[in-house]
Amino acid sequence: MTPPLRSFLLHGSAILLFSLASLTQAAGKHALTLYDEPPKYPANYQHFDYVNPDAPKGGTFRQTGFGGFDSLNPFINKGVAADDIGLIYDTLTRHSLDEPFSEYGLLAEKIEKAPDNTWVRFYLRPEARFNDGQAVTAEDVKFTFETLVTHGAPTYRGYYADVDRVEVEGPRQVRFVFKHAGNRELPLILGQLPVLPKHWWAERDFSKGNLEIPLGSGPYTVAEVKAGRSIHYERVKDWWGKDLPVNRGFYNFDTMRIEYYRDNTVALEALKAGQFDYWLETSAKNWATAYDTPAVANGQLIKEEIENHNPTGMQGFIFNIRRPLFQDKRVREALGLLFDFEWTNRQLFNGAYTRTRSYFDNSELASSGLPGADELKLLEPLRNMIPAQVFSEEFNVPVTDGSGIIREQQRRAYQLLQEAGWRIEGDHMLNAEGQPVSFEFLLAQTEFERVLLPLKRNMADLGMELVIRRVDVSQYINRLRSRDFDLIVGGFGQSNSPGNEQREYWHSSSADNPGSRNFIGLKDPVIDQLVDGLINANSRQSLVSHTRALDRVLLWGHYVIPNWHIKTWRVAYWNRIEHPKTTPKYDIGLNTWWARPQQEPATMDNAEAANTEQ
Repeated sequence: MTPPLRSFLLHGSAILLFSLASLTQAAGKHALTLYDEPPKYPANYQHFDYVNPDAPKGGTFRQTGFGGFDSLNPFINKGVAADDIGLIYDTLTRHSLDEPFSEYGLLAEKIEKAPDNTWVRFYLRPEARFNDGQAVTAEDVKFTFETLVTHGAPTYRGYYADVDRVEVEGPRQVRFVFKHAGNRELPLILGQLPVLPKHWWAERDFSKGNLEIPLGSGPYTVAEVKAGRSIHYERVKDWWGKDLPVNRGFYNFDTMRIEYYRDNTVALEALKAGQFDYWLETSAKNWATAYDTPAVANGQLIKEEIENHNPTGMQGFIFNIRRPLFQDKRVREALGLLFDFEWTNRQLFNGAYTRTRSYFDNSELASSGLPGADELKLLEPLRNMIPAQVFSEEFNVPVTDGSGIIREQQRRAYQLLQEAGWRIEGDHMLNAEGQPVSFEFLLAQTEFERVLLPLKRNMADLGMELVIRRVDVSQYINRLRSRDFDLIVGGFGQSNSPGNEQREYWHSSSADNPGSRNFIGLKDPVIDQLVDGLINANSRQSLVSHTRALDRVLLWGHYVIPNWHIKTWRVAYWNRIEHPKTTPKYDIGLNTWWARPQQEPATMDNAEAANTEQ
């Protein structure tokens, strides 16, 4: 090759490579959607519809936490992390709260993915900085991912199981390569990755939880920590991302304070006494009867119900089927018959709740009636491995007359227990091994004791003992992680686009991972197959069909005693704070609220709320 020709080709190659790089950058998008449909907000959007872009900055927002905390590392399976510690971190993208599943660039200016979903590439913003001034780089992204998967809670290994490797392609360009094609959700959930500073963690042990204040790149930093008692956050005044459209109208309070209470009854009285500003009410009885105060009557303390369009998910009394007592489906079904929801709803909840009938209730994802044609295509090959009722009966929860007398349900329960080899001798129920039957219900919240006492009585009528064991939050979390429980009350939250998180709920791969949400202990190849199909669904209709089929198999397995739900968020807050007129469709949107200018926090003197009985 002659020198002139060689020079020409090298120069031409450089031009070509530069052009290709430019085309690649141009191909990046400001947002990702699950099925490549156009996002709601175009590339030139100025802010989300559910924010007040002109919200005033300033003031203090005071909240309550429950129990306590002993760690500022929320990413590991040790200790109890402080509430809202995620406020100190930025993620690659931000989830839109008024779309089922769309991600908009935050740390990432643009996002590009392969047409067959075999990789996703993020282009970091040049202005992105950690709060010590150092730039956020692709090396930080790679470090974060590998650290979370290697040393983080087991949840991350399951959530990102389909990622093969991370490639740093430049100072601000990083690519995630997947093990196989078809996982449409994976590019979006990788965008939710919080990015940690590699330089800060270089001389620290990530696997240990402590109260050293960590470095982040987010809108807040930790200002003060009182172990187990309180944590204060301060807004970063020169935060690098404060002027981005994705952040406009967010993070309006100068200070966020969380004070911890060990009893929610005491915390509610503290709210009414003006000790903090906001309360998400989860008790129907309290909502109906506990707010008869002058502050509510004169409009200082506002009660509001905000519409919730999310699937309600499944809250229930969860069986740990790792325990031999609960491995027979007939036993689980029998115990479910002994929960009298109608009486409980009328007598304890003021009729406020609806019984949950699906793991995806309040959405099109919930199963109903008998399986449709699309579901049958998925279920027929599995017919010999799942309950026959899936094909022949509509699943229904037991319904009583609300009188508190459930003899019919008790008779049916006893019949099922007999079929499982259980029997009554004297006044005691004996299991198939001839041992007296006793269950322990592990609990951290006092509010649930009154709900469990009628169930305890109904079980006692059949010679079974239900022991209600209340422990502190730290012990509760440790026992959950070690799977040291018989029954708990818990929930499996859902979105309108379920995906990789379902592995953490139901898949065999998560059953033995401490810290996963596979509380039940499921190791079922049928459920595994349905979960994998759901994750790899290539259309919305396929996702719906897989989800409904999964729902049916879970329901007929009687793995939980379904609880109840409500289709609103019930919030109480002092009128010194406000929220946008348009609330997000799928969230309360608390980070879009603000303090009214020149309004002082409520106190015992100005709140006129004398209800301070402890």
